Amino acid sequence: MDVKMVAPFVDAFFEILLQYGFSKVKRGNLSLKDKLLATNEVTAFIGLSEDIRGIVAFSMNQETAKGIASMMMMGVPVEEFDEMAQSAISEMANMVTGCASIGLEQNGLSVQISPPTLIVGNNVRGRLSRVKTLVVEVLTEVGMVEINVGLEM
Repeated sequence: MDVKMVAPFVDAFFEILLQYGFSKVKRGNLSLKDKLLATNEVTAFIGLSEDIRGIVAFSMNQETAKGIASMMMMGVPVEEFDEMAQSAISEMANMVTGCASIGLEQNGLSVQISPPTLIVGNNVRGRLSRVKTLVVEVLTEVGMVEINVGLEM
C-alpha cells in the first residue's frame, strides 16, 4: 500500500479536530501491521469501496473517546461513554472518512464509504481485515488515536 493513500485520512483527521476546537494535534509514530485488528476499548471503522477497497479504523481508549466526544459536543462534560458519546465518535469517523474521500476523488479515485460501525468494550479483539495496514498515531490534548488504514487498490 502506498503511504500517499494514508495522508488524506490523517489530513482530514487534523482538519476535523481543529474545527472542533482541538489545539494540540500532532502526528506520532507510523507503523505497519499484517492485518487490521481492533484491540482498544473504542474503535470506529468505515468500509471503503469503488477504486479503493478496504477499511479505515479510528481506535482509542475510552477516556480519549470521552474527551473527543466532549469537544464535539461544545465542551459538555462526558462522564460515561453513553449513546450520545458513542454517536459523536461515530460521526467523527464519518466526517473524517468523508473528507478524506473527497480528497481522494479530487485525485481521480472514486470512493464510496459505508456507515460507521463502533466496537466498544474491554478485552474485545476483532480482526477487521487481513490486508496490510498502516497505522498512524495522532496525539491530542485528550489522548492518542490510532488511524488504521488497510486498503486494496
